Amino acid sequence: QVQLVESGGGLVQPGGSLQLSCAASSGAFEYSRMGWFRLTPGKKPVLIASISRDQVAYYMESVKGRFTISRDDATNIMTLQMNDLEPDDTAVYYCNRVPFEDRLWGQGTQISVSS
Repeated sequence: QVQLVESGGGLVQPGGSLQLSCAASSGAFEYSRMGWFRLTPGKKPVLIASISRDQVAYYMESVKGRFTISRDDATNIMTLQMNDLEPDDTAVYYCNRVPFEDRLWGQGTQISVSS
């Protein structure tokens, strides 16, 4: 069974950058589309960015031009390069297939953008 492990979060000032990584602990990225989500307690997951096996990417409007998603199916790693971070980007970020499956949620990684 595939397990997804997120890493790379942290505290950064507005305008700063971070790179998130999502690694499959076992098995390959078997899903055709993978994505990064923001989760807030009591609310539905919000898809921030996603990418297909043939590298076609989707971005939520508010992150276009600032975030870049990539995946490497040979190493089972998906990344999210986050530039020009804003306080509104503060959240816990998770990776999952698209559409998401509850069984695949990992521990997430916290991003905090603050001066």
